[in-house]
Amino acid sequence: MYSVIDYFKRGGIFLNNQVRPGRKKLASLMIYATDLCDSACKHCLIWTKRPTQYLPEEKIFKLVKSSCVGAYTKIGLEGGEFLLHPQAEGIMHWFKNNHPNFDLLSNCLQPDKLIDAVKKNKPQRLWVSLDGDQATYQSMRGKDGYHKVLHVLQSLQQELPISLMFTLSPYNDFGDLEHVAGVAKRYGVDLRVGIYNNIDFFETFDAAHSTAVGAAKEQPAWNLKKVRQARSMLQSPDEKNHASVDFEQWKASIFEGIKAFDENYDFILLYNLWQNRQVKLRCFSIFDNVIVLPNGDVPICQNLPTKLGNIYSATLDQIINSQATIQTQKHHSKNCNACWINYHRKQDIVLYRTLEKTFGKQAVSKVLGYYQWNDHQQSYRQITG
Repeated sequence: MYSVIDYFKRGGIFLNNQVRPGRKKLASLMIYATDLCDSACKHCLIWTKRPTQYLPEEKIFKLVKSSCVGAYTKIGLEGGEFLLHPQAEGIMHWFKNNHPNFDLLSNCLQPDKLIDAVKKNKPQRLWVSLDGDQATYQSMRGKDGYHKVLHVLQSLQQELPISLMFTLSPYNDFGDLEHVAGVAKRYGVDLRVGIYNNIDFFETFDAAHSTAVGAAKEQPAWNLKKVRQARSMLQSPDEKNHASVDFEQWKASIFEGIKAFDENYDFILLYNLWQNRQVKLRCFSIFDNVIVLPNGDVPICQNLPTKLGNIYSATLDQIINSQATIQTQKHHSKNCNACWINYHRKQDIVLYRTLEKTFGKQAVSKVLGYYQWNDHQQSYRQITG
């Protein structure tokens, strides 16, 4: 999906942000423009938030004009469901003319509106959520949207690059992943696999890493009343006791065909070792992957509640380049290792495996600090090969 040039650009941004932490450049800016959503997902509870919030278009445009944002910065427009933002089409039109390097994320529940918006405004890539076959979709997302997704794929596959986003979770399984990979192959589109995490902004309460894949697949779909009742009885998710699945058993369960789609197999494979506290990587993606929430908050990452600032009280440049942010990012980069979110960890995996392939594990450890894939001796190739 990514070219050699893309990796070189990312490498240049990485070096700049390590050498000049007070003058950062962003590789990616993910704008959660609204938390309004017309889905009812079990693995993301944005749709239960009340009252709903929106980032006004003038704030979004100001973000893009920040010094840390360049023409190379990939901007993602999402929600909730981005197209439910009252200024959605105007925002996309502005991006088309002022920052064409933007992606759109959608659940496709309003397929005709989405198709029209994409054809008019031409994002670089469309990201579409699909987590299984029709029955799994209905159960996991609470809506009958499976064929709407297929309609969007059929209508737009020749218009722009498309990535199907699959989230492996307690509510689906590897059979669903194989099904979605088949859909991707049928329509000639990319596949990106994520893994369910208790992301702070999503307000989920089923413990992500101690609930086995597929364990809650038969659980009925949720509605707002059911979520509120369940939430009132629970504390925050307990992730102290991660699931313990034998590595070879986990490896054997992964659909072989996933290897046809770049940057997914190792992400899924290494998750098991990370669950069992064997993978230890520094998080470098937090320096150049930034998120802005509908209320203006800028969290340190997708996973944690820690906020770096708010764009209503400071500019994005001031927030990410402040001394407080520099110290917070350094601390979490070295000491966190607390999530397996694809927006962050895939980048870290690519960084470590690429440098290790070129310079060897010992040299990389001296430059980036101690890390391990399984233990302090095994290389990436030995684990994944």
